[in-house]
Amino acid sequence: MHIILIGYRGTGKSAIGKRLAEKLGMPFYDTDEIIEAAVGRSIREMVAQEGWECFRDRERGTVRELQGLQRSVIATGGGAVMDKGNAEILKRCGVLIWLDADVKTIVERIQGDMSSGERRPSFSCDDIVRETENMLEVRIPVYRGLADFSVNTGESGVDAAVAAICRFLKETGQVDGEDMTCQEVR
Repeated sequence: MHIILIGYRGTGKSAIGKRLAEKLGMPFYDTDEIIEAAVGRSIREMVAQEGWECFRDRERGTVRELQGLQRSVIATGGGAVMDKGNAEILKRCGVLIWLDADVKTIVERIQGDMSSGERRPSFSCDDIVRETENMLEVRIPVYRGLADFSVNTGESGVDAAVAAICRFLKETGQVDGEDMTCQEVR
């Protein structure tokens, strides 16, 4: 069974996912990074040259491929679960952890991450605050409906979020005590 991180961009899926995977001794996969490596271009470039639907097709293929792997931590793109087929596959093959944050925190993180602007395209012509508000209005009900557990990453740092996820996984039997014996990650 996989541990799958869902949520909007800027909520910490990659940072928390890497730390969680290290703590649990599992491999980490980021669907956006897999797609970019396979195509040799950023998501921004893909979308500009081929459109959103072409990117979403690649995303669907990546999700299908990842389901066949051994236990791992997977960070999905923010819109991956908006595709019903992706959502069904992910729900069937793992525990879904929704990483959430308020609009202000998300916008600050996106603006503070230079690589995000270079790699991720805008969804609309709106300013980033309005775009984020509009996208979250549509996506939050989907994230909430799919999530087995959620962590507000606007209120906690990476280590606190990882600790909360580990507690949930242990309490619900998703990982056993042996999985939790890894060295503390710094």
